[in-house]
Amino acid sequence: MNSVASPPNVETSHSIATKGTDMNANQTAQTTNFRATFERETVETVIVGGGQCGLAVGYFLAKLSRSFVILDEHQRVGDCWRERYDSLRLYTPRKYDGLPGMPFSRATGRFPTGAEMADYLEAYASHWELPVRNGIGVTRVRRDSASGPFVVSTNATTYEASNVVVATGGQHLPYVPDFAGELDADIRQFHSSDYRNASQLQLGGVLVVGASHSGADLALESADKHETWLVGRNPGQVPFNIEGLSGRAVLPLLWFAANHVLTVSTPVGRKIKDDIRSHGGPLLRYKSKHLKAAGVHRVEVRAVGAKDGKPVLEDGQVLDVANVIWCTGFRRDFSWIDMSIVDDKGWPRQTRGVSDDVPGLYFAGLLFQHSASSMLVGGAGRDARSVAEHIEKSTRRVASAA
Repeated sequence: MNSVASPPNVETSHSIATKGTDMNANQTAQTTNFRATFERETVETVIVGGGQCGLAVGYFLAKLSRSFVILDEHQRVGDCWRERYDSLRLYTPRKYDGLPGMPFSRATGRFPTGAEMADYLEAYASHWELPVRNGIGVTRVRRDSASGPFVVSTNATTYEASNVVVATGGQHLPYVPDFAGELDADIRQFHSSDYRNASQLQLGGVLVVGASHSGADLALESADKHETWLVGRNPGQVPFNIEGLSGRAVLPLLWFAANHVLTVSTPVGRKIKDDIRSHGGPLLRYKSKHLKAAGVHRVEVRAVGAKDGKPVLEDGQVLDVANVIWCTGFRRDFSWIDMSIVDDKGWPRQTRGVSDDVPGLYFAGLLFQHSASSMLVGGAGRDARSVAEHIEKSTRRVASAA
């Protein structure tokens, strides 16, 4: 989640281009829109991305009295959550949804909505006076020499920095299969990142492609007024109700496991890491029985093509639907980082958020960055602390050697 983005469990996944607005010089320590009135600014650390992970890194850097800015393409802190579908609720209770130094408000429901998460992030940035510059899209990160500073190009100005923290998550570009373009023009199509609520659907059947969390959520929602098919591999499901008494008993154990057992340091953690990065996790809230009760046609095969403008499934079925919702996830895009940093699967090579290849380059919010909790809001703090402390130690080491 996230992120984009992603989770996207981002959930963090966003494009790298937006626009800036004016900022008064005496507002550098608070959330604000920004337009540089100069060509280049020098700062110790640039954090790219102002979601939960970027804010958490900023919190720890501020506690260490380090110089930094947080650049975010959105016009308002929390917009990465406001742009999700309206019915979204987190899969972890508010006890596990806060960032360091500020618990989640008890005024919300036990499982906060996406909108409540957005407002929480905005309040968090304001409370800690984090220097977020909204409306700033980063277009390129490079180094002109191996020992020189990073050069961070944006739509507003250019920054020079000793460190760059990439807090954009690991899922950026909405993925839709090529055959989507072969479907009849009368079929209304959405990627899950563009879907908000069922009012966007036209009369007729709905095909939801992708049966992980968002797929189950949106299939259940559309089935209220539309005949709905949900297709895709079976991701499995947890054997308890996360919102019931069993959930209250089991979730603390799962949270411990997500932080201390399912990590890259254990064999089971490394196996789970590959599964989650490839397919996502098991269903948590809405499961097979809920889909069946709602009348959703659950077909455990993939959508593979089009015939006469209609979607075709792997088993040969041709579905006559009026709407398609693509819950097919996102693809990674680190091409704007002008250095060799990713492995053969497109994931940055890193250890606890520290780049294995480029000194001074860091990551936050990657799917299973260190543990299963890395992709959850409540896990952002631990990874952020590791990154901030490494920046502090490295900066002091360089200063003492100078």
